[in-house]
Amino acid sequence: QVQLVESGGGLVQAGGSLRLSCAASGRTFSSYTMGWFRQAPGKEREFVGALNWSGGSTYYADSVKGRFTISRDNAKNTVDLQMNSLKPEDTAVYYCAARRSLYGSRRPREYDYWGQGTQVTVSA
Repeated sequence: QVQLVESGGGLVQAGGSLRLSCAASGRTFSSYTMGWFRQAPGKEREFVGALNWSGGSTYYADSVKGRFTISRDNAKNTVDLQMNSLKPEDTAVYYCAARRSLYGSRRPREYDYWGQGTQVTVSA
């Protein structure tokens, strides 16, 4: 069992930066692939990025590539999402997710555990 708690959301102006953090419980955190997803009002949950167990492989949605960076610290059981050059269309609730696999996935249904989400609002 893994419990995930996100933090770091808030209100930022377009062009600004935010860093989200996800704290995970569980002794096997290092064996999980970690992902970030987001969901805007009236829209489906969409993939943002993922990081495999070692941090050696990362995957990003085209919409955030070059602006967002995922990192993890297996010793601290944390995974972060650094968001730069934010745009109003990045406004959403951001979720951290864990997948019992060594490999990443862009599909929400392939993740086993989810955090409660943190709101990110980017003003124009």
